[in-house]
Amino acid sequence: MTESVDLAVVGSGPVGATLALALAGSGFNSVVLEARPADAPVNDRRTLALSEASRQILQRLGVWHALAAGATPIATIHVSQRGGLGRTVLRADELGRPQLGHVLRYAALCRALDQAMAARGIAVRYGTRVVGLQPEPGRIRVISDVTAESGGLQAKLAVLADGGRGLAEAAGLRRETTEYRQHAVVGQLSCEIDHGYVAYERFTPQGPVALLPDGPRSFALVWTAPPEESEALLGLPDAAFLQRLHAHFGDRAGTFLDIRGRAAYPLKLSRVRPVVSERLVVIGNAAQTLHPVAGQGFNLGLRDAWELALMLRDATPDQLGEAALLNAYQSRRKPDTTGGMLFTDFLARTFANDLPGLAGMRGLGLGLTELVPPVKRFLADRMSFGANG
Repeated sequence: MTESVDLAVVGSGPVGATLALALAGSGFNSVVLEARPADAPVNDRRTLALSEASRQILQRLGVWHALAAGATPIATIHVSQRGGLGRTVLRADELGRPQLGHVLRYAALCRALDQAMAARGIAVRYGTRVVGLQPEPGRIRVISDVTAESGGLQAKLAVLADGGRGLAEAAGLRRETTEYRQHAVVGQLSCEIDHGYVAYERFTPQGPVALLPDGPRSFALVWTAPPEESEALLGLPDAAFLQRLHAHFGDRAGTFLDIRGRAAYPLKLSRVRPVVSERLVVIGNAAQTLHPVAGQGFNLGLRDAWELALMLRDATPDQLGEAALLNAYQSRRKPDTTGGMLFTDFLARTFANDLPGLAGMRGLGLGLTELVPPVKRFLADRMSFGANG
């Protein structure tokens, strides 16, 4: 017998969990479907740059108190370019804020969200991999590897928050992808001096290098490089890697003492258009994947989940999945998602080449931003809260 629910959320990662928690107590009959087994720990070693808007969302969900002690605040963001003049420094105290963001481990966030969902009695079916989505009159059938024989699960609305495993395309949505021909080399650095809660974004002709304060005298590294160079960097002994990084980044953070957990992944700009279909909406990285410059992608996905939850809470169960509601969500999110993609793509392309005269123009732009307080405030607001404020 086919089971029926109001809402099926595919994926219990931070975006799917945020949506489920934001809808707790709404009265909807909801279920979260997660491929990861219940007893499997999240071993993802990524580090997240959490915006102030994302921190506020987690606080409203009652999760932030479990994360605050392990999060490192960002008091200053220092932006510069190698081989050229000009810099911009955003300081929280000058902008009247306690901080500009936080640095947080992805695995710690997943654990806190898993615990919060369990504490609130949210139905999460671990070990359930969704393999298909089939719209039907008034419903959408969600087929998983454990329900295929019984015909799947019927829902009034399915929300795809699985990070992008091809289900959106299989459901007939179109994905546009641009490869940056860059890889991000990541790792954990320790340094000889206290970072002072400063996050660095340094642009080079090969791509940006970001150092995010992550614990005492420690940085999370995101080093953008061409694929062949990233492969060579991963193959270097630790000492040689640190020497190469120091030569590439400069002296601002002092001497790097060691590097742990090196890995690399390819970078791309990817988006699903439209993000809604019959009885289906796609959010988070399943809907758009951004270049990591300025740390916008994850925060954009969390805002997707929060704003969708606010709209769904104002709807009745019979309105779930209706075209008017989904189109309204898409229209509301379009300025923020499009703005985030254009912003990061502009930075990645404008600051990652050595065309004659461009270094001077970049330096002029950085210098003017530093000298004009309203521009600095606009930049800080956009990075913290997105285009929708």
